[in-house]
Amino acid sequence: MSLLSIEAVARHYRLPRRRLLSPAPVLRAVDGVSLSLARGEVLGIVGESGSGKSTLARLIMGFERPDAGAVRFDGHDLGTLPQAALRTLRPRLQMVFQDPFDSLDPRRPVGWSVAEPLLQDRGMGAEARRARAAEMLERVRLSPADMEKYPHEFSGGQRQRIAIARALATDPALLVADEPVAALDVSVQAHVLNLLSELQATLGVAMIFISHDLAVVASISDRIAVMQRGRIVEEGPVRQILTAPRAEYTRTLFAHA
Repeated sequence: MSLLSIEAVARHYRLPRRRLLSPAPVLRAVDGVSLSLARGEVLGIVGESGSGKSTLARLIMGFERPDAGAVRFDGHDLGTLPQAALRTLRPRLQMVFQDPFDSLDPRRPVGWSVAEPLLQDRGMGAEARRARAAEMLERVRLSPADMEKYPHEFSGGQRQRIAIARALATDPALLVADEPVAALDVSVQAHVLNLLSELQATLGVAMIFISHDLAVVASISDRIAVMQRGRIVEEGPVRQILTAPRAEYTRTLFAHA
């Protein structure tokens, strides 16, 4: 059984009416997407801004519920799962955002932020949570002494590494990384990508890596799905997508890479 199964998922939004008596236009942000992900696999999802990638990420995380279709994580339908059950499942399903400030509280030291997802484990005491946070900071090549510092004391690349440490602290089965290096300098991007790849291989976590940059996605993925206007227009192993792309849109992405 796949760890993640996305079955004909759709998410549509009603937009403001252009005229008082006209029907409200509909944005088909995700429109009939089907994908699967095996345990320990890395699936890259690539497409231009507005292609529906981030909406799909929110559906995978259970932040939004689909209008049609199903997102199944380890056999659980996230669209119908009660909120209490979804919270219980959350430690196994984590996300890294483009802006690390989305997961790091600027008013708290980073040690607290890294340990915060562990609060759901009621069998884990404060000292054990602190030790786990220190371990995870070391895994992302920072020091346990950094636990007492605040997010503004770190560079952008360091903050993203802290966000990765936080996401992996609960030992998740799936990590969704939504444009995790887009806001970083090119040289820093390479360090964060190498770190993510190393941690994914070491920990065996499955990952969905989302980006507008085909070259970045190809550097870290086992398979690539190309997304355009809410749909998957091409999907296959990295080598196939790079050497023999079938879709014209994929070739356009190559031209802008």
